[in-house]
Order: sequence, then structure tokens, then C-alpha cells
Amino acid sequence: MPTATITRKGEDRLRAGHPWIYRSDVMDVEAAPGDIVSVIGARARTLGYALFSDQSEIVLRVIAHGDDAPSDALWKERLAAAIAYRDALALDATAYRLVHGEADRLPSLIVDRYGDYLVVQALSQGIDRRLPEISAALVDLVRPAGILARNDPRVRLLEGLDQRVEALYGDVPPTIDVREGTVQYRVDPWRGQKTGLFLDQRENREAALRYARGRVLDAFSYNGGFALALAPRAESVLAVDISEEAVARIKANAARNQLTNVEARAMNVFDELRELERIGETFDTIVLDPPAFAKNKAAVRKALSGYKEINLRAFKLLKPGGFLVTCSCSYNVSEAAFVDIVSEAAADAHAEVSLVEKRAQGRDHPILINVPETYYLKCLILRKLA
Repeated sequence: MPTATITRKGEDRLRAGHPWIYRSDVMDVEAAPGDIVSVIGARARTLGYALFSDQSEIVLRVIAHGDDAPSDALWKERLAAAIAYRDALALDATAYRLVHGEADRLPSLIVDRYGDYLVVQALSQGIDRRLPEISAALVDLVRPAGILARNDPRVRLLEGLDQRVEALYGDVPPTIDVREGTVQYRVDPWRGQKTGLFLDQRENREAALRYARGRVLDAFSYNGGFALALAPRAESVLAVDISEEAVARIKANAARNQLTNVEARAMNVFDELRELERIGETFDTIVLDPPAFAKNKAAVRKALSGYKEINLRAFKLLKPGGFLVTCSCSYNVSEAAFVDIVSEAAADAHAEVSLVEKRAQGRDHPILINVPETYYLKCLILRKLA
């Protein structure tokens, strides 16, 4: 068995339940890229087993604790457990996350389901090396019509892996029709964002529907997820996104769902919020669902400034009694920091605001309590009192 010896600091991290061991806490390795290694502690004891990467700063991704080496059945057993958990959720959707990496004890593996098809991402050397075995297990467990590997995220470059998109099993079509609740989408699994859709907001859209009314503004709309979900409860919906391609998808999805009260504009959201305020527009419901403003720690200060700006404008555009659904998917911006910056925005807008709900990513994107990196999506539902 290949081995990796870690420092006392790394050992403390492992015992605390975190599955990542960084390069600075690895003293010695005798292994090839992607190997499963036995993790040796300061007292020469075997602490567990991990996937090894010779390129990433995350050198070890722990897959098992204790002396017993993982069996050949580990991958299929954990895939089966992840699938059983999603089945138990009884999600009202045909598109959802089937495997969520570390939170399913399958580190760096993503599997999303779109109807009869699966889209996978292998984000480490260890998982990439075992993708044929994982694909075979998924075929046996799920019986999909096809499996697509969306191995094009930039994070693969940090692992020394190439970026590629390829069918692993069956024929995967250029578009797939899926459903979230009553909303129908047409997904592009080959070229769409992430694996085709942003699936982590589904339950937040369901929550937002409980409060939506009147004129709705959906900012950073992308495929129109919130806009389409809220339209049945709204008088009108304005969806804004900087991408002309995204706006075309919003319009197509609105037509597909026979929603005639949705207008989509291709605009810079920051500019549009200022312009809407300048001309005196107001809304009963506003959604802010921007992309990650802080993709690393160095970007946090600028990100907080961006969150402050859009929330300040939203509070000014929101009618008294109206609801703001505001989100951050930046892991590097903590929940506490996000709440603080939204509070500052409310104060600067001279708005009295109550917190109605505090939410996270959907249940099919579970959070490991000892791994803060798995809690990335923050969603606040707020009511403007005056």
C-alpha cells in the first residue's frame, strides 16, 4: 500500500473530521498520482486512507478512517448510499444532484441527474483515475440512458488534469427536457453552466414562492430559475442578466411554460439597478442571485462591496411590505459577513427590515458539519417594514 506521512497539525485536522490534508502538512509520500494511500500519523500509526494528488495543494482527500483498508466495493457502496438518500427526499424534480463530493464521502466527485441522463465531474486525480469504475457502478445502480463527463472546470488544472467533455456511456443528446416542480426547462448538458443548470437553488425558489407577489425583479437571472418559479404568483416579472444568451434562454423557457408575464433584459445588473432607482421604479418582490463575487480570499473585500451595492439598491427599489430574497454563493464570504453587509445596506437605505428565513443550498447538496467549505450558498428572505 502506498503511504503518506502527515504532521501533528494534519493529524489534528483529520481527527476533527476534515477530509482534506494540505501540502504543508504532508511530510513524506511514497505514491503515484491518484493512488489510494495509507495515511500515517506522527506515531507511525495508520490513521486512515486517502486519495493522493501530486499537483494540488490538497494533497490528500480522506476516504476512510482507521486501520482497515477500503474494500474494492467502497465506490459502489457509497454511490448506492448517495442515491438512496436522494430517493428518500422524494424531490419534486427530474433534475437534481445525485452525488455531492465530500458530503457523500466521495471526495471531488459530482454527479447530477437530468431526467434519464447523468452528468459527472471528476475534480481530482484519484477520482479521474477511477472514473471508468464509477461510471460502471452508476450504470448498474441507476440504469441511465447516457453518462456525460463535464470535466471542463478550471479546478482540474490545479490537479494537473486536462479539461474535456465526453460521453462515457450511451448517447447524450445536445438538450434534455427536465422539470423542477411545475417549471419545465430545456438543459444543454454539453455547454451549459456547471453541469447544465444551477441545481442548488431549487428549494430556495420553492421558499420564495411563498412570499412572491405583485411586481417581481429577478436580478442575475441566468436561465430564469427564480423568474419562472415566481411568475405564477406575480403580476409581472422583470428578469435581468448581462448575457444575451441567458436572456434568450429565459424567453424560451417562459414560452415553454406559457408564462406571458415575464420580461427579460440583457443588462449589466449594477447599472440596471441604478437606472431603475433613478426613474422611480418600485417592486413588491426582488431576488438577488449573483454569481460568486469572491472566488478566493483575496477577492473578499471587493465582493463585500458588490454585495453592499446591490442590496442597497434593492432595498431602495423594494416597496414597504415587500420581500427581498438575497443570496451569496461565495464560500469565502461567511454567513455572518453576508448578514452584516446586508444589514449595513438596509441601514444605508434607511429601511427597516426583518429576517423571515435563513436558508442554504438544497438538501440534495448536503453540508458536512465539520467541513465549512461544503456550506457555500447563503440565502436570506427579508421583509421591508418601512
